[in-house]
Amino acid sequence: MGLVPHGAIGATSSPYKHQKEENPSYVVPSDGKTTNLDQPHGSTPVSPSTSLHQAGSPGPGPFPATHIPPDDTSGAPEVAYPEGGLRANLVVLGAFCAMLSCFGLMNTIGTLQTYLSTHQLASYSPSAIGWIFSIYIFMAFFGGVQIGPIFDAKGPRWLIAAGTVAIVGGVVATAEATEYWHFVLSFSILSGLGTSLLFTPSISAIAHWFAVKRGTATGIATTAGSIGGVIFPLALPELFEKIGFAWTMRLLALMFLVLCIAANFLIRARLPPKHGSSVWPDFTIFRDPNFAATTAGVFFIEWGLFVPLTYLASWALRTGVGGEQFGYHLIAVFNAASFFGRWLPGYAADRWGRFNTMIVVTLQALVSLLCFWLPGSLDSPARGSVALAVLFSAGFGFASGSGISLTPVCVGQLCSTEEYGRYYSTCYSIVSFGCLTGVSKKSFAQPRMPNLFSSQ
Repeated sequence: MGLVPHGAIGATSSPYKHQKEENPSYVVPSDGKTTNLDQPHGSTPVSPSTSLHQAGSPGPGPFPATHIPPDDTSGAPEVAYPEGGLRANLVVLGAFCAMLSCFGLMNTIGTLQTYLSTHQLASYSPSAIGWIFSIYIFMAFFGGVQIGPIFDAKGPRWLIAAGTVAIVGGVVATAEATEYWHFVLSFSILSGLGTSLLFTPSISAIAHWFAVKRGTATGIATTAGSIGGVIFPLALPELFEKIGFAWTMRLLALMFLVLCIAANFLIRARLPPKHGSSVWPDFTIFRDPNFAATTAGVFFIEWGLFVPLTYLASWALRTGVGGEQFGYHLIAVFNAASFFGRWLPGYAADRWGRFNTMIVVTLQALVSLLCFWLPGSLDSPARGSVALAVLFSAGFGFASGSGISLTPVCVGQLCSTEEYGRYYSTCYSIVSFGCLTGVSKKSFAQPRMPNLFSSQ
């Protein structure tokens, strides 16, 4: 598959009349020169009348504040993007705090799955336990189909507040859970809804403050999930032994409460709601073939992403890789690598193209699976290799981390900022069905490849 020019997807015509007047393709820095966002960072500025095929030679460095000129016939006001500054950076910090809670919890599901399979839910099969986390991920992404339009129309304040109550309440309720259905209601549904209420407006609010540097800003905010994914898998097993499962989850809920309070104060939208915007989902946006194709691509990426993350620790125990605690350490390695996978590809995307970067990191994930996961899982001399396990955790962790940071900026290239929440959340509402089936589909592969997705 060849690389596509930066902005080739989204630079084509669209059936929506607002795309020309509001899609931030052309920005005017403070020096008055016009710059095309669809060109790689650092290429020659071009005017709206210049063909994309006539531009591309080396040009100026980083961009100052950017402005979106209105269409000459529309009468719409000019849209400016600060591209930094105290207020914009505080929004990124607030999004970081929110995602340290919700994505930190999401990146810890492998630790929770391993613990529950040997304690409260020891009598259930791995695939049955996997459904708890499948439903959680599904709720985290599917809820955005309604949350995104509400953000576009009303802003993030009440969404973040509701997400705080839901995720803290869900984790506290999980601490008291003893039966299978307890975990489904408390963790899968309530915590999943809280995750959706937090991350959707957090990602969307960043787009109100950044255009040229949107990939970098989003990448920095999403590194919070990786940090949580390093700290929590290392701390939780120790806390489970010292203070018990219930008090460990209560302590986790207290941490989330502090982080979410900060997010409530810091996250703010900047652009006014689009005139006539509705709070209801609008699936007619799939008439845009570029958006439909992007959604399909993200679906297949996420369909396979959470299988290694969920079963990595138990896979290590099954195949005899390292000691008893080594599986938890692999999750920490996975998330440590995803820290750089969320930040560096975001920076690269702003310079060399957002879809181009997504293609490269997706190929890296494929290489990690074929070269490290499979040889270390099948009955071969390489099975049980600590080196392969670490290489896979690092390689796949880096590649998978980019999915969270690059998907928002890729989708943002296909719509106006005022409708960014709707487009992004609608994309993930479809992707959520892949997440729902992704973790549990391993039960269909287990009879033929018992060591690949096994936890007992």
